[in-house]
Amino acid sequence: MGLTWQDVEDIGFELAQAHPDEDPTQVPMPELLQLVTDLDDFEDDPERVDEGTLQRIAAAWREEFAQKA
Repeated sequence: MGLTWQDVEDIGFELAQAHPDEDPTQVPMPELLQLVTDLDDFEDDPERVDEGTLQRIAAAWREEFAQKA
C-alpha cells in the first residue's frame, strides 16, 4: 500500500532519503507539494492536502534532516 497524506512521518523519511542534500527549511510549500506527489510510493490525491498537513510533513522532513547532520 502506498503513502497517503496520513503518513506524515513516513513521507518525511522518504523525502529525506530522496533528497539528502536538500535543506527542508528552504523548500517553499508549492515545491514541497510537488516533491511529495513525485515520490514513487505516494498514491493519494494531491487536491486533498491542506496547509497544515504540508507543514507537518515539512516538520517531519526537518527532523530527519537534523538527525543526519
